[in-house]
Amino acid sequence: MDLSKEQFIEDIKKRNAGEAEFLQAVEEVAETIIPFLQKHPEYRNAKILERIAEPERVIIFRVPWLNDRGEVEINRGFRVQMNSAIGPYKGGLRFHGSVNLSVLKFLAFEQVFKNSLTGLPMGGGKGGSDFDPKGKSDNEVMKFCQSFMTELYRHVGADIDIPAGDIGVGSREIGYLFGQYKRIKGEFTGVLTGKGFEWGGSQIRPEATGYGLVYFVEEILKQQKQEIKGKTVVISGSGNVAQFAAEKCIEEGAKVLTLSDSDGFIYNKKGIDLEGLAYIKDLKNKERGRISEYAEKFGCEYYPNEKPWRIKCDIALPNATQNELDEQDAKQLAKNGCICVAEGANMPCTPAAIAVFNKEHIYFAPGKAANAGGVAVSGLEMSQNSLRYAWTRKEVDQRLKQIMHDIHSICVKYGKEKDGYVNYEKGANIGGFVKIADAMLAQGLV
Repeated sequence: MDLSKEQFIEDIKKRNAGEAEFLQAVEEVAETIIPFLQKHPEYRNAKILERIAEPERVIIFRVPWLNDRGEVEINRGFRVQMNSAIGPYKGGLRFHGSVNLSVLKFLAFEQVFKNSLTGLPMGGGKGGSDFDPKGKSDNEVMKFCQSFMTELYRHVGADIDIPAGDIGVGSREIGYLFGQYKRIKGEFTGVLTGKGFEWGGSQIRPEATGYGLVYFVEEILKQQKQEIKGKTVVISGSGNVAQFAAEKCIEEGAKVLTLSDSDGFIYNKKGIDLEGLAYIKDLKNKERGRISEYAEKFGCEYYPNEKPWRIKCDIALPNATQNELDEQDAKQLAKNGCICVAEGANMPCTPAAIAVFNKEHIYFAPGKAANAGGVAVSGLEMSQNSLRYAWTRKEVDQRLKQIMHDIHSICVKYGKEKDGYVNYEKGANIGGFVKIADAMLAQGLV
């Protein structure tokens, strides 16, 4: 049974019309998986890729709640349970005005491969709502979270589906969601990850995605007999992932030149130090301020309504949002001598940008590999919950480093080209796919 990429994509488009983000994610994976399938008829004949691209279950529900003015608000809630071949569904909840079914299906599809790469027994899922916590009081956020969980609780559980946080869902939201689940079910279980350490959470869970991203970059550099110390790094974003990626870069001796938000980016030629980063953490996490305030306080350059990719650097870490780095940005990075681009966000680089990186032999680490540290530590949190035990910060960090090392090894195994260049996107896609495909074959037509 032949499978052409064109026919596969045409069929996917017919079934998922108008879902641009989801179609982009599937097409990117198909680019590398379909040539692999031609050599492996056992996967092709069982239509494994077609089955992975179809969610096992999609749940959409109404979320009514009362704001502080006593007015009724209505939002829409989602949970996409994409694939459970290797474990219960696992993936974050996103609260943001941009949330829709296409975005969540794209994230859930990526999550399936990402979770497979960690080596932990986790399937893939994603969920959330078009509710935006920004500008809402704690009371309003609590009321929304309680209403959201009053419906979601029917579909999740420690051995069924274990959500975590994502954009708009931090420790505050996880706390309210967990409290409502416990209140309804009357049980204290590991149904959510990203919990506070005092009530079932794991050490370094907040840091995990950012730290893991840098650990993966270090593995790439080691492969080339280089190190991160002394390298210049351009980072987009200023949220959780960007903050802790910057922190680990600084600790490892790299110079972080930029951070950004939706209004523009800061450029510190001398490098952002730990004191400046502490200010940014307070500014963003507590004051809910804008990144331009750092430039005013520390006297560095600020570029409104611009992205940081024209700044000369060795390493670029796009940590903001999907499709933030396009073909022109990629060409500028190549021109400026960038040697490595690693995605801290989900799908921040466009397909055209990725093509430039591969053509120029710039090492490109896709999000499903490079930012898997967050879900890896979520998986470790699940293990600790099952054991009714908590590992130390050092133990969790060591396990995270080993997982990122193992993911890198998988990418090299499946992505090394004849000329020695490692196509990390190809390696991550095929490496993640094989584990899921073998499990699906073993379990029959499900």
